[in-house]
Amino acid sequence: MGFLQDAPQLAHPYRNDRLLHALLERTLPAARRAALQADLDALGDYALLAWQRAAATTRRKPVLTQWDAWGRRVDRIELTAAWQEGPDVATYHAVLASGHENHEHARLEEFARVYLYHVASEFYTCPLAMTDGAATALKASGNQALIERALPHFLSRDPATFWLSGQWMTETHGGSDVGQTETEARRGADGQWRLYGRKWFSSAVVGEAALALARPEGAGTGSGALALFYVETMDGAARKPELAIDRLKDKLGTHELPTAEIHLDGLPAWPLGELANGVRQVAPMLNVTRTWNAVGAVAHMARAIALARDYAERRQAFGRPLIEQPLHAQTLADMQAEFEGAFALAFEVAQLLGRVEHGSTTPREAALLRLLTPLAKLWTGKLAVRLCSEALECFGGAGYIEDTGLPQLLRDAQVYAIWEGTTNVLALDALRAAAGDGFGALRGAVAAWQQGGDPHAAFAIDAALDAAASHLDASSADRAALEAGARGVALTLARCAAAALLARQAAWAQARGDARPAAALRRFLGHGLLRLADTGADDTALLLA
Repeated sequence: MGFLQDAPQLAHPYRNDRLLHALLERTLPAARRAALQADLDALGDYALLAWQRAAATTRRKPVLTQWDAWGRRVDRIELTAAWQEGPDVATYHAVLASGHENHEHARLEEFARVYLYHVASEFYTCPLAMTDGAATALKASGNQALIERALPHFLSRDPATFWLSGQWMTETHGGSDVGQTETEARRGADGQWRLYGRKWFSSAVVGEAALALARPEGAGTGSGALALFYVETMDGAARKPELAIDRLKDKLGTHELPTAEIHLDGLPAWPLGELANGVRQVAPMLNVTRTWNAVGAVAHMARAIALARDYAERRQAFGRPLIEQPLHAQTLADMQAEFEGAFALAFEVAQLLGRVEHGSTTPREAALLRLLTPLAKLWTGKLAVRLCSEALECFGGAGYIEDTGLPQLLRDAQVYAIWEGTTNVLALDALRAAAGDGFGALRGAVAAWQQGGDPHAAFAIDAALDAAASHLDASSADRAALEAGARGVALTLARCAAAALLARQAAWAQARGDARPAAALRRFLGHGLLRLADTGADDTALLLA
């Protein structure tokens, strides 16, 4: 037999991740690192075994069976092996519950677990994120009855009592404009609220509970009249008859994740709080679910780069390994530098979220979190698509062949820019955050992160922030121009924050004899920080004519 190319091999995702080890060493007390070690190592083991299993088996999709053989409506969903294992893995290693422990490092420790588990979970982390958001919203609601009812299930460390929660917001009008929600809440003579309507995207339909937006009967129009309701979906082992699954979505990626269209026909529901301003009650979820999204995107990039680098050492071309080909090495180094910036920003948001929730921050740091969360989510989501596309190119034709498992990296990556707010929605959110105390909070944080770092990097970052500030000032009198340029501003601010965080990491690492973060900083700055766009309305109109 002729030549056969070795497939890429995945190194242990925890033991071989220098960025994660450096992050934990820099941020966590030694006792907390020691307590975390076993879970992270085990999740790395699971990720490695999941990759090997995927390479040796045919990929499956969930299957919906709506009726049993005797005509009874059952709406049973058959799940993949990773999803069947999800409750055991997530509870045993406290993937979700650890984020709700009562200390300022809780979120950082949670998202270190998420980072290692995400790709192996086949997006079981999606309903985990929804459940995390639901737990956060319940806490913020102050509804003691629902807190006592649901929170022990959402945060359980026992698979037998663990519940997943969905997040049912999207209807056929679309995702962002929830003010057009048609789902109606009606209150019966017995005082019980029930929901009637259709939800168009339900990514945690296999869960035992959900939070849903609905318009109370007789309420006015618009988003302010919506209320947020808690529902339960199961009656013992059977799905409640007032919840019907119409079909599963046929998506570009995330195939193992069952995303459903559902009908609600009198499903019992309980309001979280007042019968209005439900969108405002959703807000506590957003910092949480958007952080899950950003960390998932970073985990996705880590997997793509790890495989591409391993393959570059195995693949011979023109007499030497790809890793020794100057242009290929340059490409991999460029990818690594961008990834390190994304990793730094996503985990800074995770750490800051934990400190804000624990009450160990200043109001200015809370304003910083309000700005950094949409910035991290929008930038990492876009970057994941670009880096995964580049990674597939590193494999040549093999990157385009389904049974290598590589094309799934790119298909799945596309979801990060769509879930939890598209890039444009998040850019406008960031614009609002920057208009308050957010921009000042960012400048203050950037100055602190750069202390003792590379002065050339500080000059470049400050210059880019000055340019962004001038752009915002010049557009402040023209709302249309301000919104048209929001994406460029958001990407610029995200890159400036990431560069400053890389500068901090470089200074910390160089004191310990590691020059690699400084190299990532130089390479990242070489790619440029400014992404400001010319938003001339006349040209826009001409190009769209």
